[in-house]
Amino acid sequence: MDADQRRLYDAIVGGPRGTGPQLFELSDAHGVLNGPFNSFLLSPKMGESLQSVGVALRFNSRMSPRLREMAILLVAAHWDCDFERYAHERVGASVGVADAELETLRRGVPPDSADPSETAGLRLVSQLLTGDVSDDDFAVASAALGESMLFELSTLVGYYGTLALQLRLFRVGVPSDEA
Repeated sequence: MDADQRRLYDAIVGGPRGTGPQLFELSDAHGVLNGPFNSFLLSPKMGESLQSVGVALRFNSRMSPRLREMAILLVAAHWDCDFERYAHERVGASVGVADAELETLRRGVPPDSADPSETAGLRLVSQLLTGDVSDDDFAVASAALGESMLFELSTLVGYYGTLALQLRLFRVGVPSDEA
């Protein structure tokens, strides 16, 4: 690794992803980063920007962890992204997403929720993934979540969509010991 790659690598493994609870392996036994993170090293300046957005979404958002994880899993289903599904089903289960909800999300369908803000948020995510958000659904989601949260949620859809495409392009799947 050159100096820029090393700084980014250290930021990834030494940041909240690497120092928090490990629900999936961030790197393999040789230190190679799993998931999208190794490809971040191909362009360290761009990788650092993506890394910063990801940290903000996962660790600094006001979004509930359940809504965040269910939204990520809808993106994973839309793009048929095995690694996102693998990683975020584990994270989702740890924040209270039930097995039946995970199964529904695998099919790209928002699960029923007793929480109207989750329902509104997941409907918004589904619409963003398949086209545009209707005026009525925007009004419902805005009333339930607020426009600040809609900004975070739409950023999440774009960020995890970007990662899903990169994971597909570079043929990154589930770690071999988890397959």
